[in-house]
Amino acid sequence: MGTLRKITGVVAGTAAISALGLFGAPAASAASMPCSAKASACVDLSAKQAWLAEGGEVTYGPVPMASGKSGYRTPPGTFKVTYKDIDHWSKAFDGPMPYSVFFTNSGIAFHKGNIKQQSHGCIRLTHNAAVTFYNALQPGETVEVVR
Repeated sequence: MGTLRKITGVVAGTAAISALGLFGAPAASAASMPCSAKASACVDLSAKQAWLAEGGEVTYGPVPMASGKSGYRTPPGTFKVTYKDIDHWSKAFDGPMPYSVFFTNSGIAFHKGNIKQQSHGCIRLTHNAAVTFYNALQPGETVEVVR
């Protein structure tokens, strides 16, 4: 009887911890990501959200983000990660772009930045999201940007 009580207590305790979200939230379903199964990263400009995925399954996200302001709109389309720079400095706009993952030939990247302000075309992410995108994405992987 003592063993059964211990097992019941472990199961109940695990369920309670899980209900509180202490094991972490599960990834969003692929149905909620508006990109194809080929995308390693997905950006929804209208929803102001971004995801990481593998084989059509969401692995991270959605996370909030900011994109390009008027005159500097982030282009929709399918791109490939070109290169990464953990400590990039924008010469064009004289500012830091930490954890940059470039995916266009025109200098647009995911990077850490203020998500409450629109950018000059880049996808700004919070610190944690920028680090996660930087670590997860590799040159050659597909980025899809949709409206």
